[in-house]
Amino acid sequence: MKFNIVFVLITVIYMSTGCTTKQTDRTIVGTWELVSATTTEKDTTFSTFDPKHKMIKIINPTHFAFLNHAVNPEKDSSNAFTAGGGKYTLVDSTYTESLDYYIDKAWENNKFPFVVKIVNDTLIQKGVEKVDKLGIDRIIIEKYKRVTD
Repeated sequence: MKFNIVFVLITVIYMSTGCTTKQTDRTIVGTWELVSATTTEKDTTFSTFDPKHKMIKIINPTHFAFLNHAVNPEKDSSNAFTAGGGKYTLVDSTYTESLDYYIDKAWENNKFPFVVKIVNDTLIQKGVEKVDKLGIDRIIIEKYKRVTD
């Protein structure tokens, strides 16, 4: 009987300490489509979402990638395409991207910490984009919907 009580206590402790992070990891893993984005620089906040482009973020258990292109480019357009990615960490609600790959090398090898929140099928991330080499220091808020098809 004592063994059963100890076993149950150990199981409860294990589930309460380890399960939350694993569940959060599984929750953030997936494909997400950007549906809104705002940037705040100094005292000015503005939308950076462009409905003429489609951006998705793919998150697996260890890495992330984002892909962005024009939905209906002009025929003579080069259809500008951007992409980037790298490893990430997730500790509680702090999601930190380590940008290892990007078209502009000045952005690479930087870490971008975000506070993330998932509500139903929406991922909201808010954090600071800071790239000293480029003089960038701004707050961004991005909202993504989970892609299910």
